[in-house]
Amino acid sequence: MTRTVIRGGLVITAAEETHADVLIEDGKVAALAASDSDCARGWSADRTIDAAGKYVIPGGVDPHTHMEMPFGGTFAADTFETGTRAAAWGGTTTIVDFAIQTAGHALREGLDAWHLKAGGNCAIDYAFHMILSDVNDSSLKEMDLLVDEGCTSFKLFMAYPGVFYSDDGQILRAMQRGAANGGLIMMHAENGIAIDVLVEQALAAGRTDPRYHGEVRKALLEAEATHRAIQLARVAGAPLYVVHVSAEEAVAELAQARDKGLPVFGETCPQYLFLSTDNLAEPDFEGAKYVCSTPLRPREHQAALWRGLRTNDLQVVSTDHCPFCFTGQKELGRGDFSKIPNGMPGVENRMDLLHQAVVDSHMSRRRWIEIACATPARMFGLYPKKGTIAPGADADIVIYDPMAQQTISAETHHMNVDYSAYEGKQITGQVETVLSRGVTVIDQRQYTGRAGHGQYIPRDTCQYLT
Repeated sequence: MTRTVIRGGLVITAAEETHADVLIEDGKVAALAASDSDCARGWSADRTIDAAGKYVIPGGVDPHTHMEMPFGGTFAADTFETGTRAAAWGGTTTIVDFAIQTAGHALREGLDAWHLKAGGNCAIDYAFHMILSDVNDSSLKEMDLLVDEGCTSFKLFMAYPGVFYSDDGQILRAMQRGAANGGLIMMHAENGIAIDVLVEQALAAGRTDPRYHGEVRKALLEAEATHRAIQLARVAGAPLYVVHVSAEEAVAELAQARDKGLPVFGETCPQYLFLSTDNLAEPDFEGAKYVCSTPLRPREHQAALWRGLRTNDLQVVSTDHCPFCFTGQKELGRGDFSKIPNGMPGVENRMDLLHQAVVDSHMSRRRWIEIACATPARMFGLYPKKGTIAPGADADIVIYDPMAQQTISAETHHMNVDYSAYEGKQITGQVETVLSRGVTVIDQRQYTGRAGHGQYIPRDTCQYLT
């Protein structure tokens, strides 16, 4: 039995903050005790970590990543090996990635393909959602089997006609199945049919620069799709989780539904909280770095997102990490913004950016842990194994220096992408040491992990619905 003690830190969970020592035995949290107590002083260990003056927090749970994702004739630049290593550097110890069903093929085929990509390659633990690209009798039946196996959430798209798009009838059928089998439906809520008309009109008028990506994917079309998804979920009697919410009007639709007591949930991402259409408008095609969908919005939308996080109308901050290099990938869209691969890097930056939000008084420390660790774990059936520091939980623990100063830059990040969306941003706070199931993967800002340490985690159903 291996024993580690973390001494002298401020332990922060979603529930409380307490000065406590943490005892770890064989990859699990065994006990917590007040740092000055006889109990804690009596612990012996193979290794002692000094956390004096530091935060001791749960490892982050990022429930929305796309490693090695095919899109627009290319693939996301991060593999499961590089992406999970970068996640560890940023204090994230669990990701939930998206396996993709190819239209005309079985869900199982897609899930097996993603297991092959990830298996033996991850530095941290991982799980999968399933993207439904082809809703039919066969795939609906397969949903039941996947839920039983621990793949308990399914993403559909109201966007990207001809690629991932599902019509309202298909969405309703999938929601009905989710209501029956306990699976959570995740929705990319944008009116893709209308957006395609606006894209065609913009290109015909010679509006080809990256900034027009944001202009055609209008906030009202995100809000309309969010409203429609909520109503379809009501008809189906199903819960709904809306991914990457970016627009004030979409937040209002979620708030209204939640005020009615409906089981409707929403996530946003750091790019919507810290970046804006000003970035999309950067000259010399630099705006292509910021092309993602839903798109970045004008800066005035940010206040509604921060407010939604404080009022719990938004419950989760994920990254939607889907990096494409500027050189050779984003450049595919020179002269036609619709050909720019959609996605941005961020899996390494989320925990730090949200700590900066604490520094900037947007939220409390406990809320930081709630939206980045505990709620994602509960939402996707991983709690209390993940997302907290409590006896019996996996010892996924981060020693965090709240006073460290750092500057985010592509020169120092570990994601396999040639730019940073937050280049030059100065922030307060930095990950110092990271444990994954009790094994040190970052030690005093040195990487000590390895590909293959990360394990696949089957998930329970959403714990907000029990």
